[in-house]
Amino acid sequence: MKEDLNFESAMEQLEEIAKELENGDLPLEKSVEKFEEGIKLSKKCNEILEKAEKRISILINSDDELKEENFEN
Repeated sequence: MKEDLNFESAMEQLEEIAKELENGDLPLEKSVEKFEEGIKLSKKCNEILEKAEKRISILINSDDELKEENFEN
């Protein structure tokens, strides 16, 4: 798995792995390898989402001046 993988590419690969595993045609060892790869991709997607969440901010128009505040769930 590439370190510079973007979210969309990681999700596409994860979906492909899920399809392969759901199909059930892979031998056990290959299924385990695909599962491990899927876990790594899932963690990468989660990491990307967490970084994006930290970067999200809300711009609020206050007294004709833009004010930036951190996004909170």
